This record gives sequence, C-alpha cells and structure tokens, in this order.
Amino acid sequence: VQLQASGGGLVQPGTSLRLSCTASEGAISTKTVGWFRQAPGKKREFVAAMRRYGTTYSSNSVRGRFTISRDNAKNTAYLQMNSLKPEDTAIYYCALGSDRLIVSSLYVEENYDAWGQGTLVTVSS
Repeated sequence: VQLQASGGGLVQPGTSLRLSCTASEGAISTKTVGWFRQAPGKKREFVAAMRRYGTTYSSNSVRGRFTISRDNAKNTAYLQMNSLKPEDTAIYYCALGSDRLIVSSLYVEENYDAWGQGTLVTVSS
C-alpha cells in the first residue's frame, strides 16, 4: 500500500488547514489510520488516530483543535487542523496500522505498517 499525504503549506497562526492522506489500494476502511508529526530537531510524535469503526484518539497538544476523519469510499483520511500555532510547525505523516492494535500501541510509530511521504506544515506570521 502506498500513501500520499498532501495539503501542507505556510499558514498564519490561528488559521486552519486540512491534510489528506490517500491510499493506493482500498486498505483504509479496515485499518487504523494514524497521523504523526516531526518538528525540526525533534523526534516524530503521535498526533491522532482513528480506528476502523470510528473511535478516535489524539495527543494532549492537539486535542480540541485537530480532528481526524476518513472517507472510506475515497480511500482517504483527513486531519483537520484548526487554531494552528507556531509549535504545530512540522512534517506531518500519515500511516496505516492493524485494527487490532491495543490502545497503548496506537501512539507508537513502530506499530504502523505503511507510511506516507510527509507533508510540511509551517505556521508563522
């Protein structure tokens, strides 16, 4: 499975952006979808995940501002990012993992099997 992430760009603080992640095959509907990000000089970190049947999880730093969703008919997952802050600046990656991952495993990048190439989000005035 190949994942294509898109939608990144340069935006001002307080604005919104929506990232997309499209799979080359019809795999998203039966998988856990995750979003991770890597800021300059930092390790990649968990942002949000959505299980097959819609349960979502998000990190404390983005909860209430970012929303993960999916459109199985389009094989596409989304990350809606609102109220963006400069500290949200990072390369954002989407990933697919098994729907059998336990909750604690959702936050660990090594548990995801397929990754997109990343899309850069820069939040700056």
